[in-house]
Amino acid sequence: MSIGLIAGSGNLPVILAKILKEKGYSLVIVGLMNFASADLKQYADSFKFINIGKVGEIINYLKKNKVKELILTGKIPKKLIYELDSIKPDLRAMKMLLSAKMRGDNEILKIIEKELNKEGIKIIDVSYCCPEFLTPAGILTKQKPTKEQLEDIDYGFQVAKKIGELDIGQTVVVKDKAVIAVEAIEGTDETILRAGKYVENAIVVKVSKPQQNLRLDPPAIGIDTIINMKNAKAKVLAVEAGNSILINRKEVIEKANEYNIIIIGVKGN
Repeated sequence: MSIGLIAGSGNLPVILAKILKEKGYSLVIVGLMNFASADLKQYADSFKFINIGKVGEIINYLKKNKVKELILTGKIPKKLIYELDSIKPDLRAMKMLLSAKMRGDNEILKIIEKELNKEGIKIIDVSYCCPEFLTPAGILTKQKPTKEQLEDIDYGFQVAKKIGELDIGQTVVVKDKAVIAVEAIEGTDETILRAGKYVENAIVVKVSKPQQNLRLDPPAIGIDTIINMKNAKAKVLAVEAGNSILINRKEVIEKANEYNIIIIGVKGN
């Protein structure tokens, strides 16, 4: 069994590569230069660091190694689309960017998927290989949310879905049915920390966008999310069950319990 990974930053690519290797997969890994960890090399049967702007080189490398199924994993800062001088996109990448009607995440990722499909490379979602990564429904921590917090979760869930429809972001922070912060180009972590400048004991809600395919940029939370919530003095993390990834579930839940943070998996409509 062979599978390809295009890896960005964060813990998820390394954790995923390790688990896939343990499951018997042969791994062809493209580490996006200046983002991916060199730790990925130990799990790869074939590995190469490639600049994110060199789309032609990335595709040629995957084809050379006969990759037919591919997982996109790890974080990539959204602001990169405004930093073309630093990523130096090749002609293929420029054509893809110019074909985008908007520069939201979902639009760009759809274009990437279409380009890969042309070359016979299919993007698959993480749960295809690792269903244990999906966030389960229900309260995952020792503490339970209050009635008021559950009402805020429901409110935040609706707001987050509306924002997702516009391809803006996946996360909102709310309190007392008021929106404190909305994720845009800065990403989830900075959204949480920004909200902490204004209120304490807030509710962080993270969902998939209504039009989002989990093959492309699934909502993911990990230990860094919990640490940022502690620093922001946020109280509850509500994540869409079945449509999001919980990285290192046991460790995340233990850390949340230590910090008296509540985690709940919320079923979508």
